[in-house]
Amino acid sequence: MKNICEWSKCNKIGVYKAPVEKDNSKKFRLLCLEHIKVFNKSWNYFSDMNDREIEHFIKSDLTWHKPTKSFGSSENFFRILWVNALDDKSSIFKNSVFKNFKRSKLSDKDKDALKILGLKNDTNWSDIQKRFKMLVKKYHPDKNQGSKKYEDILKKITLAYSQLRLSMSK
Repeated sequence: MKNICEWSKCNKIGVYKAPVEKDNSKKFRLLCLEHIKVFNKSWNYFSDMNDREIEHFIKSDLTWHKPTKSFGSSENFFRILWVNALDDKSSIFKNSVFKNFKRSKLSDKDKDALKILGLKNDTNWSDIQKRFKMLVKKYHPDKNQGSKKYEDILKKITLAYSQLRLSMSK
């Protein structure tokens, strides 16, 4: 089934997508080559924006229009996780289970978590915490121009740390 150009009084085949709304890529109309050229010449995404709005849009485009928080921001997920890990308000890490981390009882998940953190199976809890802190600082997206690659690495590191913390509290 061939689509007809949606330009007024045109019977040519419509192959090219033209947006109907500025910020909605799902709504479009199909135009022929001749009319898509006319449309593109007159299309101005910024037509209803003032200079300040355009500047804000361009700056926001650098981070894919995702809001970013500085590492020190109270709303930053990784900072919250970091602070909770460091504060140990409920003294989870001070109990004897964590001090006497049994290497012989490591599950496969624990071994994988240690591997993700770049640690050996005979690592103590203090070294795990130090390594976690160092890796969070190194791979935090705000320290790496908002890179999705580093965000994904940090998520793996966080999950690995959570796995070790969970298994040690049992």
